[in-house]
Amino acid sequence: MDTPADHVLVVDDDPEIRHLLRQYLEKNGYQVTAVGEGGGMWMVLERSRIDLIVLDLMLPGVDGLELCRDLRARSKVPVIMLTARGDEMDRVLGLEMGADDYLAKPFSARELLARIKVVLRRVRDLPVDPLADSPERLAFNDWTLDTRTQHLTSPDGLVVPLSQAEFRLLQTLLIHPNRALTRDQLLDLTRGRDARPFDRSIDVLIGRLRRHLGDDAREPELIKTVRGRGYMLAARVTPVR
Repeated sequence: MDTPADHVLVVDDDPEIRHLLRQYLEKNGYQVTAVGEGGGMWMVLERSRIDLIVLDLMLPGVDGLELCRDLRARSKVPVIMLTARGDEMDRVLGLEMGADDYLAKPFSARELLARIKVVLRRVRDLPVDPLADSPERLAFNDWTLDTRTQHLTSPDGLVVPLSQAEFRLLQTLLIHPNRALTRDQLLDLTRGRDARPFDRSIDVLIGRLRRHLGDDAREPELIKTVRGRGYMLAARVTPVR
């Protein structure tokens, strides 16, 4: 049986960009749906299986950052953010809202295609590493991470939603507790070197994990910053089979 083509949803208010991306991505074997605003995005998601969303930041009505934040609360579908502005703050904001990658306009369709392939490979074909054999549940400081469902459960029993990137980073830290890991090591273990991640991507994800865990960013007790080195999870981790 043939494997169905990956379905990419393009959300951009520029009809020329929608037409260009639809043509190019379909030519390269993808199924493509293109809409011009957030309402259309939600309608498509309700009726179709979507494998990846290409989401413009500057949209009429609800902008791409807010859409990405709302989407991440409901789904783990990967998102590549597009924007006409290329400064670092936009990249950081996109990551904080849960985007998996970022591309500034103007961009080439060929580069977007390469990034789509990388993101889909990252979230599906995870590299063989110690994470693959990690216990089904990892308990630490009265928190529990279920590695099968990717659910993080608080001491009060509340489930905290994690993006794919947040889950992979937390799982990596839990597999290597009380050990300082450099940013490069964390990138290797969570994404692979061919992912070409953003500058500061690990720092942003660490900040998001600290907020999820209630860890004070100014004086963190759980995910510590090791000066000149990287980050360390300072906790006893108990595997729960």
